[in-house]
Amino acid sequence: MNKKLSYFLAIIFITPFFFCFKSDGNPNTLLEKVFDVAKTQYSKMLEKSTDLSQYPRTTTANGETKYVPISDWTGGFWPGSLWYVYEYTKDEQWRSAAEKWTASLEKNQFNTSHHDIGFMMFDSYGNGYRITKNEAYLPVLVQSAKSLITRYSPTVGAIQSWNKRKSNDGKTDWEFPVIIDNMMNLELLFFVSRYTKDPIYKDIAIKHAETTMKNHLRADYSSFHLVNYDKSTGEVLHQQTVQGFSDNSQWSRGQGWGIYGFTTVYRNTKDKRFLVTAQKMANFFLDHKNLPEDKVPFWDFNVGQAGYHPKWAFDPSKNNPVSRDASAAALTASALFELSTFSSKRLKAKYYNAAVNIINTLGGEEYLAKPGTNGNFILKNSVGHMQKNSEVNAPLVYADYYFLEALLRYKKLNAGEL
Repeated sequence: MNKKLSYFLAIIFITPFFFCFKSDGNPNTLLEKVFDVAKTQYSKMLEKSTDLSQYPRTTTANGETKYVPISDWTGGFWPGSLWYVYEYTKDEQWRSAAEKWTASLEKNQFNTSHHDIGFMMFDSYGNGYRITKNEAYLPVLVQSAKSLITRYSPTVGAIQSWNKRKSNDGKTDWEFPVIIDNMMNLELLFFVSRYTKDPIYKDIAIKHAETTMKNHLRADYSSFHLVNYDKSTGEVLHQQTVQGFSDNSQWSRGQGWGIYGFTTVYRNTKDKRFLVTAQKMANFFLDHKNLPEDKVPFWDFNVGQAGYHPKWAFDPSKNNPVSRDASAAALTASALFELSTFSSKRLKAKYYNAAVNIINTLGGEEYLAKPGTNGNFILKNSVGHMQKNSEVNAPLVYADYYFLEALLRYKKLNAGEL
């Protein structure tokens, strides 16, 4: 190989590392820096979290760790984060902690009360099986998938997210509500279909994705948060929001759920329709005029803008400046790293560089917690539910989970393993 070619190849393969790992005076790489924080924070969390029926989710008003019961949709993110720390460190103490907290969720395999069984069980048991190949986890995953598909309606062509309920303003009855978040539960179904060789799980996942693609997405590939269906006919009755600014606005985490979810469906089907959808949703996110330069979005892309009318008591003075959502950024970065591997050269660079931008920002002082603070979570400044003034500018366990996942995907991508 001649010297010019050697130099050219060195630039191609080495430059991303310089771009990704901002030195900021720290001799460690970004991954080392963040996982060092994770180890410190989570060690303290484990010392305090001794009740295996209570799962860390966020912080209280006084900054203490806030716990939720096994019924909460976020329970699987805590053991999932522990699995990611073990995957990075290979330290058996983290495996032991992950196994203990994963086992605590076992009875959720029979939970048929909502759609979040995928979040709960695949992020815990699914990661546990992927990393350890512990076959004892497989029957639990199968039963979890069986529970999830009890909520599927062939008439609607979708998995019902929640049971019948009223809209936030109390004016609308949601008979068969489906939210964009539900795309994240399909990974469980694809996995179980491969394992059992039973196509029913995959078929339901694909149909749900097709129905979501048809009814959740607007012409510009932004997404409604919720679509309510007539359960007897499958007709679309309402397209609204739950956690976004207004029915016609774009809630940033919802857009992230869509990018991630459709990327997952494409990986499992190789159906180009889902790839195109993921890419166009990603382009909407990244090209939006209101996306800050560091790529960490506001909690909704359209807060306070003309033409967007909230149905809740919005007071702009109470959220000024408009809050960012680190959880939306983290899950989108994770999705973009994977999406880049399926995309053309131009889009590959676009998605990869945007994801790198995000993880560098999240690894900076504005978002990365100082050890011993932040209720022992890693990331600061997420938004859970602005309409309810809940978890605003707060840590969220799923922000941590997707940040660690994004970092590991980055590592694997540069090692040629993704």
